[in-house]
Amino acid sequence: MHIAILEDDADQLALLELWLSSGQHTSRGFALAGQFIEGLKKERFDLLLIDWMLPDGTGAEVLQWVRQNLGWEIPLIVVTARDDEATTVAALKMGADDYLVKPPKPMELLARLENVARRVKPGGLPVLRLGSFEVDVQRHRLTLDGTAITLTQKEFDLSVYLFQNPGKLLSRDHLLNKIWGLNTEVDTRTVDTHISRLRKKLLLDGSKGWKLTPIYGYGYRFDRVDAPA
Repeated sequence: MHIAILEDDADQLALLELWLSSGQHTSRGFALAGQFIEGLKKERFDLLLIDWMLPDGTGAEVLQWVRQNLGWEIPLIVVTARDDEATTVAALKMGADDYLVKPPKPMELLARLENVARRVKPGGLPVLRLGSFEVDVQRHRLTLDGTAITLTQKEFDLSVYLFQNPGKLLSRDHLLNKIWGLNTEVDTRTVDTHISRLRKKLLLDGSKGWKLTPIYGYGYRFDRVDAPA
């Protein structure tokens, strides 16, 4: 797994990274809550380890941000020196999947990681990787060259459908029914508006390996563009 660690103590962070490496995991460490959140916006992680007391915030604030912005599927474990029952209960109620008191035992830490990760493997929704793009269907996240792109829900749904159907001719009516539903009150001009936005946001002009082309009087075609020889 690729794991994000939020730990402001440099020695503790180095120890956690060493233990994760021994368990065949990769990791990236962050000392500040703000840096951690920015990192989550840019990079995909399979699991999060967070401290509770931080120089620029609290674990509670970070945990709340994670659940509001990344959802409830990504596993999160709190690792902290605080061992009082009130903090433990608060963390679990807010959405932590597990709670470890420092210093954790190496083998127990690795076992806890595997245990909480099991609930999203297998059977999770796929992550689509197409050149510079990565579409994480489960976390509703799309990145271009590692940078998360801000999309509305319909823009994201439309993106997923396009990346799942490359090379196909897709009519406006077909896209409208698939993304907005058969009984929608909107018309096909809504499709054109969303397509236009996606083309700009995702650079679907061929420069990033994919091109979204209008087909006159019909709809659109989404194709991979070969790099020039």
